[in-house]
Amino acid sequence: MRSSGILLPVFSLPSPYGIGCFSKEAYEFVDFLKEAGQRWWQILPLGPTSYGDSPYQSFSTFAGNPYFIDLTQLVELGWLTKKECAACDFGTNSRDIDYGKLYENRSRLLKKAFVRSGIEKDRKFRAFQEEQRFWLKDYGLFMSLKEFFEGKSWIEWPEDIRYRWDYALTYYHEKMKDEILFHEFLQYLFWTQWRRLKQYANEKGIGIIGDIPIYVAYDSADVWARPDLFLLAEGSFPAAVAGCPPDAFSATGQLWGNPLYRWDYHKSKDYEWWISRLNHCFCLYDTVRIDHFRGFDEYYSIPYGDETAENGHWEKGPGMDLFRAMEKKLGKRSIIAEDLGLMTDSVRELVKESGYPNMKVLEFAFALTEGEAKPSLDTGNEYLPHNYGQNCVVYTGTHDNETVYGWVKGLSKTEKVLMGEYFDHPGADDKKLSRILVRAAVSSTADLCVIPLQDYLLLDNRARINKPSTLGTNWRWRMDKGMLTDALARDIFRLGRMFSRC
Repeated sequence: MRSSGILLPVFSLPSPYGIGCFSKEAYEFVDFLKEAGQRWWQILPLGPTSYGDSPYQSFSTFAGNPYFIDLTQLVELGWLTKKECAACDFGTNSRDIDYGKLYENRSRLLKKAFVRSGIEKDRKFRAFQEEQRFWLKDYGLFMSLKEFFEGKSWIEWPEDIRYRWDYALTYYHEKMKDEILFHEFLQYLFWTQWRRLKQYANEKGIGIIGDIPIYVAYDSADVWARPDLFLLAEGSFPAAVAGCPPDAFSATGQLWGNPLYRWDYHKSKDYEWWISRLNHCFCLYDTVRIDHFRGFDEYYSIPYGDETAENGHWEKGPGMDLFRAMEKKLGKRSIIAEDLGLMTDSVRELVKESGYPNMKVLEFAFALTEGEAKPSLDTGNEYLPHNYGQNCVVYTGTHDNETVYGWVKGLSKTEKVLMGEYFDHPGADDKKLSRILVRAAVSSTADLCVIPLQDYLLLDNRARINKPSTLGTNWRWRMDKGMLTDALARDIFRLGRMFSRC
């Protein structure tokens, strides 16, 4: 069935406390989606962010981000006061996120709420502890230890706890029982508030598209607690790390630095950890977008310690074996394959065999690549709308791309002329071309169309979410509450209804 949705990270929602969260503004956004005839809300990973603030580098693949806990609900419970929240410095720019101030100040408020909650006596909290025991205890201890060792990576901790010797685990579990309980409390709040918001969205007919990174961060509870799952060398340092090879966009490639999986070991265990991870995601979301899906066909392995990705090589991944094992345990589930990047015949075959819809990004259809005099409009350009099938998801751009208006503004004259010719709007200005691209996505044959909110609003690159391979200015954009007008909802609804997506 044809449908459409809007891409907006939770952190980009407005709220009075420095970052978008599960507050009334999130519920109002769901109402806006309903009014605009949308069926989906696509978000970014919800995990606790580490250094660099990226949701794709998290301290845990199972935990939720405490920044998303709505403080107003804690005031209603009597665990905080409005005065305490108002006195906290979260930054002054409503369109920006000051992660430094959040890190310094939000935790103090949440610790006050924890002390006042008496949570250890709550039977629902105890049920949550039992339900999530397969990851929660390790995560709580990991985060407590990070604080105790002043933020150092687990590889720098004392040997006994770095390698999880039994007596050290017993000692630190006892020594840090209050700190561990605090982190479990935060996860309970996250889980409870998110479930309530998701239920509200589902009751309004809105599904949640969540995002799962293929890799986990090295400095994470996942690697510390289960080093057997990862390709580690002597001393528990990575034997090799993940990334992408050099291409037209990056002469030295992309060095992500995540540890690689021991896929042979995962196979010998019937992929039990991966199935638990995916099952956890299906509890959080209605559809899961798997980031870097091509890595299950082949993954790029870079020697640990290299400063660029130039010396890497390709290794064979688990392919359909993993997804057959998942389907056997969990049944058929709704998955989107993020297959962007270098495409090979084997990657295309994996996507085809899986049956999962893949992604089409309109910004990739018209940009010049190295050595081209003009963008290719031949039948090999799979991002052009006339080459789509139905089993795919079309985007104007993703969280890693420029906003569509910012992108169009930066195109060469040749690219703009070609785009005008393709859409039969020669001489169209930048805003007109941007609106044409949005319309092209909505009108395409793709079963699902997802548009970043910034592209409906025709915002420039000041509203960009992420610029890959850069630090300091990413994952910070927030919308103004006044942007979600009734007129905008009507415009989106009319466009969707015209092309049978409402």
